[in-house]
Amino acid sequence: MTAGQSLADGAAGIALLHLETSNRPAAYEALRHATVGGVSIADGASLFYGAPALAFVLATTDHPGLVQARAATADGTATVTRRRLDTAHRRIDRHQQPNYAEYDLIRGLTGLGVVLRRLGDQDLLRQVLDYLVRLTEPRGALPGWWCGNGPERHQPPPPGGHANFGMAHGITGPLALLALTLRDGITVAGHATAINRINRWLDAWQQHTDGTIWWPQTITLTDLHKGLPAQRTPLRPSWCYGTPGIARAQQLAAQALHDTTRQHLAETAFTTCATDAGQLQRLTDRSLCHGTAGLLATARRIAADALTPTPLDLVTDLHQQATPTNDEPEGLLDGKAGADLVTAVTTAAWDACLLLT
Repeated sequence: MTAGQSLADGAAGIALLHLETSNRPAAYEALRHATVGGVSIADGASLFYGAPALAFVLATTDHPGLVQARAATADGTATVTRRRLDTAHRRIDRHQQPNYAEYDLIRGLTGLGVVLRRLGDQDLLRQVLDYLVRLTEPRGALPGWWCGNGPERHQPPPPGGHANFGMAHGITGPLALLALTLRDGITVAGHATAINRINRWLDAWQQHTDGTIWWPQTITLTDLHKGLPAQRTPLRPSWCYGTPGIARAQQLAAQALHDTTRQHLAETAFTTCATDAGQLQRLTDRSLCHGTAGLLATARRIAADALTPTPLDLVTDLHQQATPTNDEPEGLLDGKAGADLVTAVTTAAWDACLLLT
């Protein structure tokens, strides 16, 4: 893989920062670096790598000199998406369990749907939504998104696989995309049914500890049989796996379905998380993925849509007080570019890559 093509930690993500902050010379230099080795449409291409990643970034600018590049990366995104859809449907037809990289935001079809929504390719986006509806159909006692692989890429999976709850790799990524497209009026058969299936799953695994509402990061087959997660307390309040991302997905779903009860609950979950000093102390860096920048980006979107007040000022202060470290990487998802983007740009829709809007 050519690292420059990475939206997460390569030049593509740095180009997004510079485009959003109107630093065109730096943006074009980063784009040149991102594409110097060609642009991938291989199986690993996704929202965060290759042609789809560059398509997402280039949608930020209407510069006439980039027209050809925008068209080429859009075509590449369509090629990748059709191939991935075909593979996913054949897997479902064989009654096999998915790997979360098939459907997740970071590497899967949910992320490709994000790019298609940004590009305005509604026909192919609807095909992704059709797939997500199929993904939510139960397989016996397990939900259709139950993964045969484990949550850690380099460790053996737990016996029987797992279900992932996070926005980055779990079922709340598909929930957010289904909700956003329903709000947009881009719908498919079974759309609301799929949202409700995911919501019922989240309701069943909602936890309460010391006045906070939270969800486990993952559950195993053992947890499912016990009806209780092995994780007994909330972990760090990150966008990627924690309560903030899950709460935002549920808030979006509630808005799409005009469910004020669920919206109040989602906003309460976020507030109890973002005002819990014990959880906030678990944030040890400024990153978008699992640090203060991701919490702030999520808080802004929740606050903008909220029916009830949310602690935006507290989260803003938390991020501003976080200090860069000497070994802070340069990238968007885990490093300086993402932390700086949250600070510099408060209104643009760049955070669609996080499925926040």
